[in-house]
Amino acid sequence: MRRLRQLAQRTPPGRERYIDLLRALAITMVVLGHWGVTVIGYDNGRPAGHSALADLRWAWPLTWVAQVMPVFFLVGGYANAASLTSRRRRGGSATGWLVDRSARLIRPTTVLLLVLAAGAGIATLRGADAAQVREVIWFATIPLWFLVAYVAVVALTPPMYALHRRFGLAVPVALVVLVALGDLGRLLGPAVLADGNYLLGWLAVHQVGFAWYDAARPDTRAGHAAPRGLFRRRLPLSGRAGAVLLGGGLVALVLLTVAGPYPVAMLHVPGERLDNAAPPSLALMAAAAAQLGLILLLRRPAGRWLRRSGPWQAVLAVNAVVLTLFLWHLTAAVLLVGLLDALGVLPTPPVGSAAWWAWRVPWLLALAAVLAVLVAVFGPVEARTRRPAATGPAGVGRRRLRAGLALAGYAGVLVGLLLNSLTPKEGPEPLGLPAPALVAYLAGAGLLRLLRSGRDRPG
Repeated sequence: MRRLRQLAQRTPPGRERYIDLLRALAITMVVLGHWGVTVIGYDNGRPAGHSALADLRWAWPLTWVAQVMPVFFLVGGYANAASLTSRRRRGGSATGWLVDRSARLIRPTTVLLLVLAAGAGIATLRGADAAQVREVIWFATIPLWFLVAYVAVVALTPPMYALHRRFGLAVPVALVVLVALGDLGRLLGPAVLADGNYLLGWLAVHQVGFAWYDAARPDTRAGHAAPRGLFRRRLPLSGRAGAVLLGGGLVALVLLTVAGPYPVAMLHVPGERLDNAAPPSLALMAAAAAQLGLILLLRRPAGRWLRRSGPWQAVLAVNAVVLTLFLWHLTAAVLLVGLLDALGVLPTPPVGSAAWWAWRVPWLLALAAVLAVLVAVFGPVEARTRRPAATGPAGVGRRRLRAGLALAGYAGVLVGLLLNSLTPKEGPEPLGLPAPALVAYLAGAGLLRLLRSGRDRPG
């Protein structure tokens, strides 16, 4: 508590605290949402989980708020623009920024993967079925689907921010148009035609975060007139702009889902032909616009509330371990289900029944307790990540080498995460994770670690 009070007191006056609140709320809602809609049953005598949304059609419109990944990419765009700009202002380079930015993302993820692989290996050596081991690890690593896209947009931040500085809001508009074209492809043909939307959709939201940052920084509010129209670089932050975005986004969302071909739910629903989130669809972009409008409408009252010490310390506490919470929340579910099953007391009431609803509260509380233990153990890995210092000048050859190595490191991490996500959960994997995925990831993460450890050495 003392450290939190000190951090709160050292908060710069100009910090956009609302961004930190949104990040904390987004991840908290993801965690509670996954836990809340999970249905636990038995399949061939073994515990298995699936989403309850297929049986709760009335709850589909609630996913317009519960699907908060657009919020995370929005605040990620703001934070990445702020961090990159600050780094350059202190004499650093985009390559140095990429190398140091990787620490906060990759260190907690590496710990998760190594612990899961070790646990899976021990289970296999003790006679567990390799296919069952893979299924358990597959479930625990579902959050890595999101991390694939986020690591990719972080790697693309320097060139995409340069595009933003030149073309402003025309960039996310163009990306949304490409998302619509991808959707048209999967509506008329195979679903693979929309796979590009996994990157294009989240890049579009990330770009809007750049525009928010440009609107909030003092040096862009003064001086000569800014570009207007689609080429403006600053996001309108007024309540009027929020109302327009909220109303327009909701109208578009109703037209696309109720009258159009898209599912109403913004989360995965088993059996639906289209999935609005995998990959991001035009309907999800409309939901993101409505969410942005609501965010802008609440910005001023939330900002006043966050000036109070208590709420701000709570936000700081969550953000110190926000990635750890996200990465480990399904592992907490695996551990709790395994424990209850071993004790013979795992409840499996039918979805929507009175018993199922009554089980929601103790289920969430028990999961929170397990996750709290995991965060206490693994959270310090994320919380102690330090702010990097800018590196000094280096020769052209060394700069190019570091840039190439940094990109290779990011590529290895992305390939590893993607291979794990694409590998079916039914395949036998003694370590729970595909060996090529683990090798690629660790090679990329190790390369980035070497670059970070050598950033201050003379060239």
